[in-house]
Amino acid sequence: MKAARFYDRNDIRIEDIPAPKVAPGEVLVKVAWCGICGTDLHEYLDGPIFCPQHGHPHPISGEDSPVTMGHEFSGVVKELGEGVTDLEVGDHVVVEPYIIDDAVDVGPDSKTYHLSKNMNFIGLAGRGGGLSEVVSVKRRWVHKISKNIPLDEAALIEPLTVGVHAVERAGEIHEGDYALVTGAGPIGLLTSAVLKAKGAKVIISELSPLRRQKALDSGVADYTFSPAETDVLAEIQKLTNDRGVDIAFECTSVQPALDLILDAIKPTGKVVVVSIWGKPASLDVQKLVLKEIDLRGTIAYVNNPPESIALVESGKLDLKPFITGKIALEDLIDKGFDTLINHNETAVKILVTTDPELLAQ
Repeated sequence: MKAARFYDRNDIRIEDIPAPKVAPGEVLVKVAWCGICGTDLHEYLDGPIFCPQHGHPHPISGEDSPVTMGHEFSGVVKELGEGVTDLEVGDHVVVEPYIIDDAVDVGPDSKTYHLSKNMNFIGLAGRGGGLSEVVSVKRRWVHKISKNIPLDEAALIEPLTVGVHAVERAGEIHEGDYALVTGAGPIGLLTSAVLKAKGAKVIISELSPLRRQKALDSGVADYTFSPAETDVLAEIQKLTNDRGVDIAFECTSVQPALDLILDAIKPTGKVVVVSIWGKPASLDVQKLVLKEIDLRGTIAYVNNPPESIALVESGKLDLKPFITGKIALEDLIDKGFDTLINHNETAVKILVTTDPELLAQ
């Protein structure tokens, strides 16, 4: 089968490799669509990060580079391994792409498996990936979805779940609460979509006019402002009658965005840092203290896919506007990575497939 294989920084190859065979307790999934994630771009530009270095196998998967990439994917059940009786061939599914030690509790009540030692991801640290034709996944990580959800839109359920967990970390949200989101990249937009679905009034601060327009056109923002053109804090104070926003989500890893949030958040408000910071940030702790701000981090998700799927199946959240490109696997670098690295204002989520029939639809 065809697969995109990570060898090293700036070295991803489209190769023919043996298709996996389904093992007991696993589900063989024929991949329909796979999204290109910012994490994939970081691996390509600066890796290996999550991908294991050649000669240094990951402690759980036992694999080292080259590994098959892709962790945001949807597909159709092709075959069931021994012992899997609650799915059927032909079911539409998405994958919660974790690689977690078998000793860790990953049950429905667990709140910490995503923080377990050596945690990693299918499509980064081994066990196949969505940038291929077929992948075999442990039943625990496979989630059935309604066939009413188009499979291209379903590929965005994984990044949507990052937003669902981020919003969960903010605590209870009330109808009409003001939420500030800094950054209208894929995660900022999807986090905003979750906030809107829960009844919040969303304010987005974003430099790019194209991304601001996407936020408005998709209906995930009530207000958008450019910090280069507008006094965003003053606008927020007008909207909230000088009270400040109730909750805020930092989705840029840029210092001025964090500074804005600490000024814009109301006393006792909650701030959730969603972005991955590659360098230390500075923090005005006095503002944190004097306003009794709750500052929280969030990473990935934990038992959140069912909520994400329910939001999409109910029609409360539309993922279609965030799909800005569809390409064949062979064009992964030239039309996928290059666009997202060098022309990222024009793209939110680019989907990849190995199936020419899907691409032609």
